[in-house]
Amino acid sequence: MEIGIPLANELEVRISEAFCVFDLHGDKYIDTRNVGNVLRFLGCVPTEKEVNGVIAATESVDNPGETHLVKFMAHVSQLLMNRKMEPASPEKLLAAFQVLDPENKLFLTKEYFGKLMKEEGEQFNDDELKAMWPVAIDPITGNVPYVFYINQLRHKTTIYDVAEVLKEELAVNEKDKKKERNPMQNRVSNI
Repeated sequence: MEIGIPLANELEVRISEAFCVFDLHGDKYIDTRNVGNVLRFLGCVPTEKEVNGVIAATESVDNPGETHLVKFMAHVSQLLMNRKMEPASPEKLLAAFQVLDPENKLFLTKEYFGKLMKEEGEQFNDDELKAMWPVAIDPITGNVPYVFYINQLRHKTTIYDVAEVLKEELAVNEKDKKKERNPMQNRVSNI
């Protein structure tokens, strides 16, 4: 994908691809109201407070209400390498669903699950629920078979896997740079 901004690694490629989905004018800016959408498109699970933090850190001084790709990419890359906004593991999700299902039916009703999503924790609005239902609900029973739903949420390679590889590469590069700057220490440590 040609975006006119040099991309240094796979993480930057993925962030820019997600960003460009919401760049309606092709000018490398998005409306700050889409920052949460970009983060979720990447596979992040931010709270509203975290979304607002990203907006505050990346909003353009010259164009208030907009975020530029370069600033967004730099900030979000660091967050991802520090595993911020990471989704819960399948094990944690299963444990949470099991708390909500004390009778061990292995499903929740649409009504009960919808009520929880609208009233507890990071509350979903009607549009978010509407977007979730096709993935969560068994079309035959109309219930949420949560083991199946958890498996639907899993991604083969997450953005956090890509970020972890980059973080490791940067650590190796930094270690190599230190060796180059201090060759005498390497000789002493090899003796």
